[in-house]
Amino acid sequence: MAGVLCVCGLMRLLASLFMPALIASITATLLLGILLCCLRLWIAQKKKSAVQLGSDGQAQKVVAFFHPYCNAGGGGERVLWCALRALQKRYKNAVYVVYTGDKDVSGEQILNGAVGRFNIKLSYPVKFIFLEKRNFVEDRFYPHFTLLGQSLGSIVLGWEALTKCVPDIYIDSMGYAFTLPLFKYLGGCRVGCYVHYPTISTDMLSVVRDHHARFNNSSVISNNPVLSRLKLIYYYLFAWIYGWVGSCSDLVMVNSTWTFNHILDIWKCSEHTSIVYPPCDVQTFLDISLEVEQEKKGHSIVSIGQFRPEKDHPLQIRAFNALLAKKTQEERANLKLLLIGGCRNKEDELRVEELKKLSKDLEVPVEFKVNIHFDELKKRLSEATIGLHTMWNEHFGIGVVECMAAGTIILAHNSGGPKLDIVVPYEGQQTGFLADSVDTYASAMEHILCLPEHKRLQIRRDARQSVSRFSDQEFEANFLSATDLLFK
Repeated sequence: MAGVLCVCGLMRLLASLFMPALIASITATLLLGILLCCLRLWIAQKKKSAVQLGSDGQAQKVVAFFHPYCNAGGGGERVLWCALRALQKRYKNAVYVVYTGDKDVSGEQILNGAVGRFNIKLSYPVKFIFLEKRNFVEDRFYPHFTLLGQSLGSIVLGWEALTKCVPDIYIDSMGYAFTLPLFKYLGGCRVGCYVHYPTISTDMLSVVRDHHARFNNSSVISNNPVLSRLKLIYYYLFAWIYGWVGSCSDLVMVNSTWTFNHILDIWKCSEHTSIVYPPCDVQTFLDISLEVEQEKKGHSIVSIGQFRPEKDHPLQIRAFNALLAKKTQEERANLKLLLIGGCRNKEDELRVEELKKLSKDLEVPVEFKVNIHFDELKKRLSEATIGLHTMWNEHFGIGVVECMAAGTIILAHNSGGPKLDIVVPYEGQQTGFLADSVDTYASAMEHILCLPEHKRLQIRRDARQSVSRFSDQEFEANFLSATDLLFK
């Protein structure tokens, strides 16, 4: 009897709290709505006061790219500069803006860097908006719940960008999808995005679900069923939110078949999503002769890629070590591993030091080239026999294409863009090799080095011909065709 009375008392308490809770919820919703309307009006006023007139007396469109690390030397930055160059050719009267957090350099230095690293020179000026809060999107500030922390941090950084310059067209070119609703609903902008790599993917969910240890899923979690289940719940909730913010985009461009499939799974926006392969400077490498291999005294194995954890440079060093273990002392002297890449920050520089320590501990001769000029990159590729790539589920792989265009025999990871889009047969002929572990990489490198010169030459020729579909010209045509929607 006492239990029944207790339940009845609880029901009466809940009933008495229902109306106050309802009123409080409605009030909070109204206040939030009023606040958002006020912010929208304030931002619209800022935009109106900043309007510039072109030579024809018409208001100039402001086209803004959100790229906080635009001075880095990776494939994402090459996409940015090629996209700007393409738009400037077609829409000459627009004002072009780049939101960046590279405060330690000037706009002129950034543009000179684009010329030096990528051989890309813009036809018209670009306005750089230097952001103060880039640290909000750096992973070192979020040792736990990194995806959520960086995504919420991108909203803070996006708000700073929006308040400093309100564009007509906003393009996120670096993967900060949480900024899209901010610019669309508060800024009143047409919004588009170029997705290099989904913030979360179904592959990431499967890694946690299957208890696999990766760079983004430590063994502490993968070995603990409870922690794995909690992380899986967190990932599913994050994926749902990520899907909503991504679906706010008026236009979605992705860089590969792999990315396309994952974005469709999570964003559910197939009607305005298209594949636009990233621009690879194929033409620049075509003057490298494919006939000089017999003049080489040894063989160099070259890796191109930013020094980021997902690139898995330790795998390259360990695989090279396994290859050397199969060789005689004389054969080892004729082999070298060269790691070429860009460092974005102190964390990347520390990662290079750790890689140097690993190579020293394993007694593996490795040469490091950090943030080198394009001319040196080209020279190193012209001297290489094998181009090495080890990132699991690389979204595309511009470095892979550049290696193939330069005439190196590519050995890439058997996943993602290299597997689905790049290292695929060309007119029925082999264009490269794929591997996925220390042993398979070492075996593949040994196989390539043992091939007759005429066989290596044939693979190099077929690979070079196959990558013409990833040229700058193809990118510009496809990018302009896709973004035409934003300018209507």
